[in-house]
Amino acid sequence: QVHLVESGGGSVQSGWSLRLSCVASGYSFYDFSRYCMGWFRQAPGKEREGVATVDYSSTYIADSVQGRFTVSKDHAKNILYLQMNTLKTEDTAMYYCAARSVEYCSGTYFNRDQFPAWGQGTEVTVSS
Repeated sequence: QVHLVESGGGSVQSGWSLRLSCVASGYSFYDFSRYCMGWFRQAPGKEREGVATVDYSSTYIADSVQGRFTVSKDHAKNILYLQMNTLKTEDTAMYYCAARSVEYCSGTYFNRDQFPAWGQGTEVTVSS
């Protein structure tokens, strides 16, 4: 069973950067490298939305963070990262790591119902 633990959130000012980490246990090295994983976020009073996902061959970045956020995997450590640059107040949210046991995110890369495994979340607050 996959277990996900996020870290790296905090309170920063607009324009700053943060890097979120998600440690995945329960995956073999081979599976972690292949499987679809990603980051979602949920702001107060809003739906949970996809931010960035990565699978065996592709990455998917939401339009709202395109050019500012990148997603990557450290295969040796089983860690999923979300590098967030030039943060804006509208990026304030709880950020969640999510995982699937499929190689390709395909057309459902931001469909949260397709991700059975979730972390507890890490909070990001961006002030002006």
